[in-house]
Amino acid sequence: MASRGSLEDLVDVAYALVTGVDAKGVVTGWSAGACRLLGYPPAEVIGRAVVDLLAMDVPETAWQTAVARQGWNGTVGVRHQDGHRVELELRAYPLLDAAANTQWLLVASTLLRSPHPRSSHHERGRGPARPRELPPSTTCSARQGDPSTPEDPMESVDDQTIVDWGFRQSQLFMVVYDSEARFWRLSAGAIPMIGYDETAVRGQRLMDALPDHSYAAFQEQLRHVAQTGKSVIYENHVRAPGEPREHAWATSMSPITDPTGRVLGVFAAAFDVSEQHWARQRLALLDEASTRIGSTLDVTRTAQELADMAVPRLADWVSVDLLESVYHGDEPVPGPVVGPVALRRSAHQSVVEGSPYAVVKLGQVDTYPEFSPPACALATGRPSLYQILESDIAQWIADDPTRNVIASYLGFHSVMFVPLRARGTTLGIAVFARHRRPEPFGQEDLLLAEELGARAAVSIDNARRYTRERNTALTLQRSLLPQRLPDQTAVQVASRYRPTGSQLGVGGDWYDVIPLSGARVALVVGDVVGHGIHAAATMGRLRTAVRTLADADPAPEELLTRLDDVVSRLSMEDNAFSGSDPGTDIGATCLYAVYDPVSRYCSLASAGHPLPAVVAPDGTVDFLTMPVGPPLGVGALPFEAMEVELPEGSLLVLYTDGLVESRSRDIDVGLDALRHALTIPARSLEVLCDTVLDTLLPEHPEDDVALLVARTRTLDPGQIAAWDLPADPAVVAHIRAQASHQLAAWGLEHAIFTTELVVSELVTNAIRHACGPIQVRLILDSTLICEVSDASSAAPHLRRAHSLDEGGRGLLLVAQLTKRWGTRHTSTGKTIWAEQPLPTF
Repeated sequence: MASRGSLEDLVDVAYALVTGVDAKGVVTGWSAGACRLLGYPPAEVIGRAVVDLLAMDVPETAWQTAVARQGWNGTVGVRHQDGHRVELELRAYPLLDAAANTQWLLVASTLLRSPHPRSSHHERGRGPARPRELPPSTTCSARQGDPSTPEDPMESVDDQTIVDWGFRQSQLFMVVYDSEARFWRLSAGAIPMIGYDETAVRGQRLMDALPDHSYAAFQEQLRHVAQTGKSVIYENHVRAPGEPREHAWATSMSPITDPTGRVLGVFAAAFDVSEQHWARQRLALLDEASTRIGSTLDVTRTAQELADMAVPRLADWVSVDLLESVYHGDEPVPGPVVGPVALRRSAHQSVVEGSPYAVVKLGQVDTYPEFSPPACALATGRPSLYQILESDIAQWIADDPTRNVIASYLGFHSVMFVPLRARGTTLGIAVFARHRRPEPFGQEDLLLAEELGARAAVSIDNARRYTRERNTALTLQRSLLPQRLPDQTAVQVASRYRPTGSQLGVGGDWYDVIPLSGARVALVVGDVVGHGIHAAATMGRLRTAVRTLADADPAPEELLTRLDDVVSRLSMEDNAFSGSDPGTDIGATCLYAVYDPVSRYCSLASAGHPLPAVVAPDGTVDFLTMPVGPPLGVGALPFEAMEVELPEGSLLVLYTDGLVESRSRDIDVGLDALRHALTIPARSLEVLCDTVLDTLLPEHPEDDVALLVARTRTLDPGQIAAWDLPADPAVVAHIRAQASHQLAAWGLEHAIFTTELVVSELVTNAIRHACGPIQVRLILDSTLICEVSDASSAAPHLRRAHSLDEGGRGLLLVAQLTKRWGTRHTSTGKTIWAEQPLPTF
């Protein structure tokens, strides 16, 4: 520790200059210390450019940091009023005014060093020092030089005494520490902050006198300055004795050196920058809120983001309650909400981990009485601030025993209620409360909470609108998908549709199961490119087109050819309606498969769609190698079909590309994952579908996914009877008898008469209008199916026979006597079929 004599000999005088400078570099304030130090009275300085007035050799780094709005400290030379140069240790602090413009606080000090307390550095060896006099032009003192002015009483006081008085009486926070960070001198302004006067702490280390962990970093900075001899500006946050909240302090620490450069102590001058600090904190919180609140279009998630942002930086507890209509994405009633109001808890956050003391649980509805502060804030549409002991809030809390107990236990003392309003509509209310932080909310806090609530309300309303539109689109899409897969014998099926988890909402994926004649079934999976209502509506039109085309029972490749024409026409219609570029086409893919349970053959054709997977009865998984045509609407190449035999119990797996392909996963990796998922044992097709989706898809898939799984079945040979006939009218009676005998064997005697008539009419037409060979087939399935095939491709049609016509009534009779009938073309001709319902018992 330096001796008292050496340190006091060193510190002759410490003048403090405090100056305000606006964003344009114009002086806006001038302290008395600045007047004494540089000789300029305030009238000559305020309003002038600080650079023109004072600067002599300001370092380039000072201008660079000033432009970057950063603090700066260093040594500068400035011009005294009488023209001589004065070296100053200058600190520049950037501050923000109410308009967010940068203002500057300049703080400077100078140390007059001398080897003897009674002589100046410039008067060494010249006898006793005289009191320092200001030049005659200086007007800091009244009527200086005027003979009528009484004798200055300070003439009899030496410099050291003046400095000592000035230091002790200064209301600025100034402290002199020795090289070991021990207190040496305190100004009057430092005593309230430290809580002790100079005599109580002199000679004590900082942490010994103030055993608070918040001062540990401050003490390290003092030691750093003492060891390195370099000045620093340090900002810390401490609570002064008797103060309810912490203050932000910017402290300038400068080394005190002797003429040889040896550091004897540290001079610290601190300035309360709390208002600027809290203003920066509020701006930073609002800036962060603009990016963090509303990151998703989910109502509850957005509400939770508001709560997370405010705790603990603004409040110790935040809850967000929304109107029921807003919570579910419906349209709320415009204007304020009047009377008792039921709100659903959408989010809350607490400094106590897990929010264990929440009176209302997440998702729970609570009704607030009309007199309660939340209801009043919703009715007026204005935020409100209460202390917990005020009568209005005290009555509301007292009326709820649970809320009363928790409020008392945690010690809530200050609460803000902020209505959440956007676009003239009330959405709910946010409640901010403090119980751990001792300082109550102020008006600045209420303004900050109101701004946070306003930003969150817009995001919540956006999420509500999105939820409503998405629910509408999902409802539309699900209404266009099969509500229940039809009962049929050929296959056992299970399906899943998973909408995208992105903000795009819905897409154009679809699947379908279409019963066909002859106990066959068509399996369809398709995907319209794009998302949204337009894609869903296009999907609905294509699904309807496929079902319409399937009624004609064309081959798979022929159906895709006709569907391609439909897509091209739809594209032209959409472009003409919207005025889009004619080259803007509807993009879609489709896979169409027809399975015959009699032959066990499946015929498939693809229009740009992923290859289906087949799981054999032994569990082996393979992807069919088949020709893949262009997507629908391109119209460039013909479609080709392939035929594959599927053993009974095989699984045919159809899906859209969202299942196996994404931005983060290549399609080959997805296909391998699908192969693995299909090998996992499952007790049912429903469980298998869930296993596949859970294995391959993330929680929020990037694209819609449609999945259709079909287990093949085979009709028993005893359910089928077939006869090959020559094209001879004499065989009509024979085949009628054979059909009657077969029906009797099946126990369908009640259907013999109708079946004899149908077989007779269809065989007679084949003999008369077509050519051989002719085949008759009866199939016992969920209905009784009668089929007559011939080698002609000419399709029959109903016609109205006149009263004297001898023919033309056969198909009319068949249509009247059966449930349905139709014609399908085959590679060798055509087949006319008719179905009769079976009796129910």
